[in-house]
Order: sequence, then C-alpha cells, then structure tokens
Amino acid sequence: MSIEFLAVLLAGAFAGGLVNGLAGFGTALFALGFWLQVLPAAQAVAIVVVMSVVSGLQGLWTVRSEIRRNPARLARFLMPALMGIPLGVGLLSLVSATMLKIVIATFMLLYGGFFLIRRSLPRFERSTPVLDSFVGFAGGILGGAASLSGALPTMWCAMRPWPKGETRAVLQPFNVVVLALTAMLFLLNGLYTPQTLMLMAIALPVTMIGAQVGLVIFRRLADDQFRFLLIFLMFTSGAILALREMV
Repeated sequence: MSIEFLAVLLAGAFAGGLVNGLAGFGTALFALGFWLQVLPAAQAVAIVVVMSVVSGLQGLWTVRSEIRRNPARLARFLMPALMGIPLGVGLLSLVSATMLKIVIATFMLLYGGFFLIRRSLPRFERSTPVLDSFVGFAGGILGGAASLSGALPTMWCAMRPWPKGETRAVLQPFNVVVLALTAMLFLLNGLYTPQTLMLMAIALPVTMIGAQVGLVIFRRLADDQFRFLLIFLMFTSGAILALREMV
C-alpha cells in the first residue's frame, strides 16, 4: 500500500464524513470522487455504504430529540421508501443506470442552480403528508436503481420551512436505513472480502473524525444557512455525479 494510495483513501474518508456530518447525506458522492481513482468500483461502493451508515449514526444521536418529537413525519418518508427499493432494483432491468444517474444529476443541477441565484430561499409551508410519502417512495426507487436515495428527499426538505434539526431528523435516518439495507445486501453477495474489511478499518476512524467536524459546523448554522447549504450541496453533488457518469 503506497503513500499515495493511503492519502487518497483517507482524503475520501474525511470528505465523506465531513459532508455527512454537515448535511446528513452526500457521503458516497464526495468520497467516491477520491476512491474511484484508486479502487475498483464495486469495492469502493461497498466501503462507502458502510462509511455512510457509520457517519450517519453519529448524526442520528445529534437529532434524536427531534426524531422522537415527530416520528410520524419520518415514517411518511421512510415506510414508502422501503416499498420503493425493490421496485428500483427491478427498474434496472428496464432502464440504464448510467442514463438514470445523468437525468437525476441534471435535475439536481437545475434545482440547485435555480435556487442559488435567487435572493430568497424557497418556502413551501402547508402540510403535505401525501407528497411527503410520494417523495419517500420515489427516493426508495432511486436508491434501489441508482444508489441515489437521498436526492429527492433533500430537494423536498430544502423547500420546507422546517428548523434544521427537524429537516435532519428526516434526512439522516432515511439515508441510514436505506443504506444499511444496501450494506446487508452487499454482505450477502460476498462483497466484503478481507482486503475490503482492512481498507474499511483504515478509513473508518477518519470518517468518524470528519463527521464530528461536520457536526460541529452544523450546530453553528442558522436554519436558513442550513437550507442554503443543502441547496448548494445538491448543486455540487449533481455536478460531481454528472462528471463521473460522463467521463
């Protein structure tokens, strides 16, 4: 294992943990930008899924009171997502995963770019339980089809006037549960080889440190600053995804 390889592995681990600590999503997109340079795709994805769950669990503890305060809201997103995951897996036989990712990346860029150039952030204030469930269901489908479970829920939550803790109390457990299920599928498929587990053990502490740094910054953000951060990260994530799929 060369110094260059180790540096890229640890840089990806820190970047992924930092973004997850900040926003509750985005570990895979930011970590894979580093790891796909030095690791096979299947191995990189297998590692990043576990890193996402571990860093996400730290964020869950931060917003545990908000989760307990409104479990029904989280359930509106999460329960339909669980039904959408197998449909997304089935969708892969009908639609190219690469094409699907490019379409979603384009939507993320248009969404993020539009709201970044506006002077005021979007505010969708009335209660919408049916739309919440639809967004969760669609997020589950995208998770099963393209590992993009957090894209639509993040866009939707950024448009709601919820305090940052309430927003994160939806996004963080949503992504942790979906990705934990994905990790179990990877385990059953034999993707966690001894070498993969060794690399994971090296990256894990750095991911946890990055997540803690992100959580410190998260606690200092105002509600509107956090919503702006979500929109900015959505735009950045769309750019990273589009570049990775088109190169």
